[in-house]
Amino acid sequence: MARYRGPKSKISRRFKDPIFGPDKALERRPYGPGQHGNNRRRKKESEYSNQLAEKQKAKYTYGILEKQFSNMFKAANARPGITGEILLQFCESRLDNVVYRMGVAPTRRGARQLVSHRHITVNGHVVNIPSYRLRPGDVVGVREKSKSLLAISSSLAGSTQRHDWLSWDNKEMTGSFISVPTRDQIPESIKEQLIVELYSK
Repeated sequence: MARYRGPKSKISRRFKDPIFGPDKALERRPYGPGQHGNNRRRKKESEYSNQLAEKQKAKYTYGILEKQFSNMFKAANARPGITGEILLQFCESRLDNVVYRMGVAPTRRGARQLVSHRHITVNGHVVNIPSYRLRPGDVVGVREKSKSLLAISSSLAGSTQRHDWLSWDNKEMTGSFISVPTRDQIPESIKEQLIVELYSK
């Protein structure tokens, strides 16, 4: 599957947010990239610019390309409820994101690779589709022959992630997708209403 492969620090500096994880470059230079990145007299951003930036931020955060993100918005918009919140819930319910949230991989990019390389199971069956949407009650685990992988064991050992909507058993290397997270349970600093306004034009 196609995905962003460019410089991560540059993107994090553009949004002034470590969306790919801890970033030393962002800590050293907490302003936009380029020769005018630290110019305090930059012109005021337009409403459209802010909306577009928020959509790009969400796409980079979850590693989703435009067509897939647009389809997710259409599906979220068709459901009753708050469209922006449902959109983020769809993003959080993706298999690669849940693998990351459970601590099996230190980054979403790493989680996507584990899923693509058939190291992850859902309800006992190998699933190699990162965008696979989980449902409450689904059991996610590490494939038996993959449990000895150093990348997985070291990630689990260093993980501090704990979420009320997920459970994880370190010994068995399995966890449950207990429920779809509410907006309060999603830690990402994304202004989803701006995304809704952008797609509603």
